[in-house]
Formats: sequence, structure tokens, C-alpha cells
Amino acid sequence: MTDTTARDRLTPILITLGIILLTAASLLWIGREPICKCGYVKLWHGEVVSAENSQHLSDWYTPSHIIHGFLFYGALWLVARRLSFGWRLALATLIECGWEIIENSDAVIERYRTVTISLDYYGDSVINTMSDVAAMILGFWLASRLPVWATVALIILFEVATALIIRDGLALNVLMLLYPVDWIADWQAARPV
Repeated sequence: MTDTTARDRLTPILITLGIILLTAASLLWIGREPICKCGYVKLWHGEVVSAENSQHLSDWYTPSHIIHGFLFYGALWLVARRLSFGWRLALATLIECGWEIIENSDAVIERYRTVTISLDYYGDSVINTMSDVAAMILGFWLASRLPVWATVALIILFEVATALIIRDGLALNVLMLLYPVDWIADWQAARPV
């Protein structure tokens, strides 16, 4: 491999890492907690209606970030397939990190608390956000390796499973954030987890 080829492959990786580090710094700068206020980090936190939700490495919303990766891969394959995998991943990471910064803004946190049942939601910890970005990257990579039917099947599996288990998921989360529906909010409020 020539120096130019190595540099061409390394540049989008370094840019992706830079985007992730800038996102972490931005979240710390706007006052997000580095880790859970509880003082420790868990690999998994499964209680949705909890002050520790979105504070640890993974939770019931991790599958939605894997789906982000699937969707970003598909969209960028359609509109930017001439770009290398690395550059498409850098773009997907920029989009995901941009969303994470917006999602953790005071305005969006207040919107979540006003129109959804996330009354105890005060934003993600930085470590949870970094894990969410890693989940998106995993989804992006899986989408590049799996047949389309398998990716679609995983999206359906993740959405159905989270809807049945926690009465939420990516589609429901987006719907309730943008256009709250009373009967869905009532159904979600009765969730067992």
C-alpha cells in the first residue's frame, strides 16, 4: 500500500474520531454529566422510567442507535455511493453527533419532558452519548456487511421488541417528539419496565 492510499484510508477515520471527540467536548461544555450522577457506570441499564436511563453504556434505546446506522448507511449508499466507506461513515457520524448535541440541548430535553412520558429525562450522560454513537457505527458497519433483507429484518425486530417490552422505540420516539398522540402517551405510561 502506498503512502497516498494509506493516508486516503486513514483521513476519514481520523475525522470520524475528531467528530466524536468534539461532540464529547461540546456536551461537557453545555453542562451534560460525564457519567451517571449515581457515580458509577453500568454496561446495561434496563429500567426505562428511571433517573439512570440514558446515563450508562447501553439501555433499551441502544437498538434505535443501531437502526440509525442502518438508515444512514442506506441513505448514504443511495446519495453518495461514490464516496468510500470511510467518508460515508464520517458523514453518518457527523449526522449522529449533530443529533446527539441537539437532543441534549435544553430546548429538546424540555420538549421530551413536555410531550412524552419522559418526565425524569434530563439529557444523556456523555458516556451514554458516546456509546450511542458507537452503536450507530456498529449499525453502519453491519449494514455494509449484511444483505438488505437481514438489515430490514433487524430493524423490524428491534422496533417490535422495544415496542412490546418498553412501549417505545425509534419510530414511536420520533412520532411522540414531533406529533404527540394522546392514546400512545397513555399506552406508554402503563409500561411495566
